[in-house]
Amino acid sequence: MIDQSTIDRIFSTSQIVEVVGDFVALKKRGANYTGLCPFHNEKTPSFSVSPAKNIFKCFGCGKAGNPVTFVMEHEQLSYADALRYLAKKYNIEVVEDTPSEEDVAKRSERDSLMVVTEYARNYFVKTLKTHRDGQAIAQSYLRERGLRDDIIEKFQLGFCVDERDAFSKEAVGAGFRPEFLDKVGVSKLRDDGSLFDRFRGRIIFPIHAIAGKVIGFGARVMKTDNKEIAKYLNSPESEIYHKSNTLYGIYFAKNAITKQDKCFLVEGYMDVIAMHQSGIENVVASSGTSLTLDQIRMIRRFTQNVTIIYDGDPAGIKAAFRGIPMVLEEGLNVRVLLLPDGHDPDSFARSYSASALQDYISKNEHDFITFSSGILLKDASDDPVKRASVISEIVKTISVIPDQIFRAVYVKECSHLLGVEESVLHSQISQLRKEKVATKYNTELVEKRGAALQPTETPVPTTHPCSGNELDIMRLLVLHGDKTLYTVEEGGYSRPVRVKEYIISEIYEGEMFFLNETNKVIFNDFIEKLESGIQVDEAYYLNHPEQAFRDFAFKHLHPQYRLSKIFMIDKTLADKGVDFMMEAERQFLDKLVFETILSYKMKRMKMESIKVLEEMKTTSDPEALRVILQKQMYIKEFEKQIAAEIKRLSC
Repeated sequence: MIDQSTIDRIFSTSQIVEVVGDFVALKKRGANYTGLCPFHNEKTPSFSVSPAKNIFKCFGCGKAGNPVTFVMEHEQLSYADALRYLAKKYNIEVVEDTPSEEDVAKRSERDSLMVVTEYARNYFVKTLKTHRDGQAIAQSYLRERGLRDDIIEKFQLGFCVDERDAFSKEAVGAGFRPEFLDKVGVSKLRDDGSLFDRFRGRIIFPIHAIAGKVIGFGARVMKTDNKEIAKYLNSPESEIYHKSNTLYGIYFAKNAITKQDKCFLVEGYMDVIAMHQSGIENVVASSGTSLTLDQIRMIRRFTQNVTIIYDGDPAGIKAAFRGIPMVLEEGLNVRVLLLPDGHDPDSFARSYSASALQDYISKNEHDFITFSSGILLKDASDDPVKRASVISEIVKTISVIPDQIFRAVYVKECSHLLGVEESVLHSQISQLRKEKVATKYNTELVEKRGAALQPTETPVPTTHPCSGNELDIMRLLVLHGDKTLYTVEEGGYSRPVRVKEYIISEIYEGEMFFLNETNKVIFNDFIEKLESGIQVDEAYYLNHPEQAFRDFAFKHLHPQYRLSKIFMIDKTLADKGVDFMMEAERQFLDKLVFETILSYKMKRMKMESIKVLEEMKTTSDPEALRVILQKQMYIKEFEKQIAAEIKRLSC
């Protein structure tokens, strides 16, 4: 068990922004930070980090806690191991009491597998450095591939000798259970109980999780004369290693990706290592699997910009065409670089200096339309049917882009390159998106009802207890956002505070991000337009290509109810066709805005209170219970403040 004084020091030293920042690209919003939640898939940020309170909170999936709980959730670690992780990060010496047999027994299988991979990594590294075959064969091979010693050490490359069970014998002798060696894939367990080394005679590439823990291995054979032997072997799927959500090199690349706001995506281990050696560190690989959505979403935590670098052969071109729509659909900006024939990123990086490589990339990477049209139109020649087919493929790719502005930019470029009217392209894209939405809703309703969606039915978006309040807020932003709410004195001058400024600050500063997915998309779209200097009004929503935006305009900007005439201050306005509701909103705007925000906050606090009570029922850990009780006290105090404000407004 970890000594209590050590625990107290870890809690007092750990900073939530620094801890979360190792895994998520954070953007400052007022006093807090926001980013894409690492615990569920989202395209618009609802994940908030408060340095003042030293906590995180996702208003999408509900995950919340302190630095220790974040590490526990993200890295799937026990409480004690999360403390050790933070102690290592902050160079805190861990003082531990002697663990009891019960404590040892409680260590999970996952913890045991992590210990096995760490031991195996250290063994393979040592073998490369000290074993005669490691020095004579493996090191010679790596140097022939042009790798420097510092790069070999950085990526912790190793070697497994070409013997049946040299590693397995030593691991068992060190106390590791054969079934754990088999599960992580460093050994194979036969039916008779014997073990043999899975990676014998191969160079070892440790695969690191985003926090730096070794979770698996890739292994490359050095002898290439036997075509029956697989060139690469990878660790099998296990509790700690899942190929589909792992990117090789992400641990070494994440800081560079964030700093340069760009990620290079390649295919192999050596591609990543060679580019690092050439000075380009913001690079990762989808080794051992085709590109997956989970891998793309991991990249999206750190940047919105991806350049795919593949070989210029048919296989590389095919891989690029497969990956482009996936990256675009997740909201990322994608460019493509095909290398000259005979080159892969490994050989190409070794042929150029860092500056020359960067220069080549900047001059030869293309947006996906230029890339796609250049490749596909080669075969189309002057055949109008083939040309139409090419245009349809490119339009289909554009249609998956979630952002309307980016779609419009690509449509303009496509129109210019291919000589097709923009209106024709927009029409086709609109049809494709409608079909996709209909298919999505149909699938969801089939799963829920067990029956197909009837043509006459209208899909209903996911509802939430706060949905109505969120729509009331959006109504105020759209119809009254530019109106002055009150004025403040700054430097001897009066400055008007507009409705939109007040509402947005209350949402962000109070960490009251929308919960309903559709409302969240509409709200974030409003913020993006505002930050870009684009004015949105009622017409923008009424004419929007997305059904959800039009529904918002029809159903909520013009609600069916109206105030009774007896509440009108000037009843003669009725004879002039004045909208009673809008006139009342204009006359009592300040009270309406304040009451709407306070009502939303109160409902959110009541929802949080219910969650806290449920957490208390299922929590037995004393430290976790202490955090929950603190959270409950904060919620109750906040509810009192809101209630007092509501009472003051009603007087």
